[in-house]
Amino acid sequence: MNGNQRVCLIGAGPGGMSFLYQNEKLKAAGKKYADVVCYEKQSDWGGLWNYTWRTGVDEHGEFCHGGQYIDLWSNGPKECLEYPDYTFEDHFGKSIPCFPPRTVLFDYLQGRWNKYDLRKYVHFNTIVKHVTYNKTTDDFTVLTKDLANDHDLPPERFSHVIVATGHFSFPNVPYFEGIETFPGRVLHSHDFRQAREFKGKRILIVGSSYSAEDISMQCRKMGSDKVVISYRRKPMGFKFPDGITERPLLTKVDGNTIHFKDGTTAEVDAIILCTGYLYHFPYLSESLRLKTSLSVYPAGLYKGTLWMGDGNHKVFYLSMQDQYYSFTMFDVQAEWTCAVICGHKKLPDRKEMESDEAKWVKKREAVENVYDDIAVQTEFVCDLAREVGCKYNLDVKALFNKWEDDKYADIATYRDQVYTSVFTGNPGITHHTPWFSAYDDSLETFVNQTCSK
Repeated sequence: MNGNQRVCLIGAGPGGMSFLYQNEKLKAAGKKYADVVCYEKQSDWGGLWNYTWRTGVDEHGEFCHGGQYIDLWSNGPKECLEYPDYTFEDHFGKSIPCFPPRTVLFDYLQGRWNKYDLRKYVHFNTIVKHVTYNKTTDDFTVLTKDLANDHDLPPERFSHVIVATGHFSFPNVPYFEGIETFPGRVLHSHDFRQAREFKGKRILIVGSSYSAEDISMQCRKMGSDKVVISYRRKPMGFKFPDGITERPLLTKVDGNTIHFKDGTTAEVDAIILCTGYLYHFPYLSESLRLKTSLSVYPAGLYKGTLWMGDGNHKVFYLSMQDQYYSFTMFDVQAEWTCAVICGHKKLPDRKEMESDEAKWVKKREAVENVYDDIAVQTEFVCDLAREVGCKYNLDVKALFNKWEDDKYADIATYRDQVYTSVFTGNPGITHHTPWFSAYDDSLETFVNQTCSK
């Protein structure tokens, strides 16, 4: 039974694919569902998990979406990521270690998406050029382009628009005095592809969040000479292995010499800017664009999902949060969005929505540390789960807290720890090789080699 709604879904990463998955579940259950057209500018699904060797621009001259690198392994336990209705055990048929490399995670995601043959809804190599809300007809006009054949497609009309392109694609690149004099390579983490490139090199990493944390460790693991991490507000404070140090923000660059706020200097061969990303939606009309700073609850979104600006409550943003939860959060957002669009859930009045949004923003602003962030995002995810009548308890706060504790205990060994799935009740297994010594990130090696309990 069709719900008479025609939805433009922008992006076929984990967020967008979750919407297609939830919509297909409605269809399979004989309930109202939406007609969905998904536009994906890459040649394959997966969003950031669709690895590419390219940097800067892709084969069509468009900005490269993904910024994953060869050496990437999950920086969170799979037990905090897995879907309750499709666990890692469901996919692989056995327990596997808790921190998979990117190849394993991408394989897992595709397994869930293939359950409903969702690829048929995705228009690949197609970029959305412009989205306009039509007030008189209360719908949207969407302009797209077929990149493979290099021609514009006819305008399409939709009742709703879902933005699921994420926010890790448009680099934030700050300027530092004298950086133009630096004789070595300067790159943003978005263009980082493999740590082996920096073997024997002295590296400056600018930033103090996940990318800085992981790339510094990857480079040291792959044989970099030394790594200096320069932070703006405060050091990460981890027990880094020898060869990695933290210093206050750099003040200027003079050739190979880096000057820091504390008066010290360092000689480096390469600079990697782990300085975050900008929310960037140039294809949307100005009145439809989410403009916010990175946080566990972006302002301007009801239930962290529905755009409160122009568009008559028919524009949705998936996976725009600073993320502890990821796949399950995107999935429950998608389920909630599906329920609203297809008429299974009625929105409250505007005043109530504004009050609810303000409540969450206030909670976000009161956080003092990562554990508070985890608590707020847990509450948010569970709130959405209640809204849609989710039969699973998605609360994995205790696992996230353990993960943070393990990282602060030893940043080099936290990926060697074992966690227990809240959905299967079974623990993962110990990887056959400690992460800091594991150089083969292939799916076959990770899943099939003998592992010890």
